[in-house]
Amino acid sequence: MGATQYPVFTIGHSNHFWEEFIKLLLRHRIDEVVDVRSSPYSRYAAQFNHADLQQTLEDIGVGYEFLGGELGGRPADSSCYDGNGQVQYDRVAETDAFDDGIRQVMRRADDRRVVLLCTEKEPLECHRTLLVARALTEREVAVEHILSDSSLESYTVSIERLLDAFKLPRSGDMFRSQDDVISEALMRQAQKVAYTNDKQSAASYNPETGL
Repeated sequence: MGATQYPVFTIGHSNHFWEEFIKLLLRHRIDEVVDVRSSPYSRYAAQFNHADLQQTLEDIGVGYEFLGGELGGRPADSSCYDGNGQVQYDRVAETDAFDDGIRQVMRRADDRRVVLLCTEKEPLECHRTLLVARALTEREVAVEHILSDSSLESYTVSIERLLDAFKLPRSGDMFRSQDDVISEALMRQAQKVAYTNDKQSAASYNPETGL
C-alpha cells in the first residue's frame, strides 16, 4: 500500500466531448477533480472553463478544487524560470507553494478518489506527469494516468515509455543508476514541452552581457 489510501489519477481533457469526459470519470469512480492548470480556461473546449466545469461536475456529484496556483505548469514565481524564460520543474518542486499543493493532494487521496486535471492528452507531454506525478511518486503515492481509451497507465509504465523514446536503459548502466537515467529523461522531456514565457525571457535579458 502506498502513502495514501487511494492512488492519485491524472487526466488531460484535450478536446473530449463533455459526455466522453464524464464517462471516463465515472468509469474510474472519481470523487473529485483537482485542476492543476495554471489558467483554468480552454480556448478550444469551453466546457472545461473553470465556472462551467465546476458547476457541471457538482451536478453529477463530483467535487472540484483548483490548485493551479500551487501545482500549475506556469508558475507566477519568476525564480522558477531560466534565462530563456522556460519553466524549470526542479525549481518549482522546491517551492513552498508546490509542497503545500502536493500535501493537499495527498490529504485528499487519503479518503477519496482524486484525479488531477490538465489539458494535454498525452501524459508525457504534460507537467502533471513530469512535475506533479514525479513528486507524488517520490512520496510513495501511486499515480495512474487515465488515457483517452479509458485504460490506465501507471507512472512507472509512462516513464518506461519515455526512457524507450530517448533510447535510455530502463535499469541504468555501468555509469548511471536507474534514478539518474530517469532524471535525465525527465529533464530532456521537460526541455521539449515546458512552458516558455517570452516576457520573462525579455525581462531577464542584460544588454551589457548579452545574457
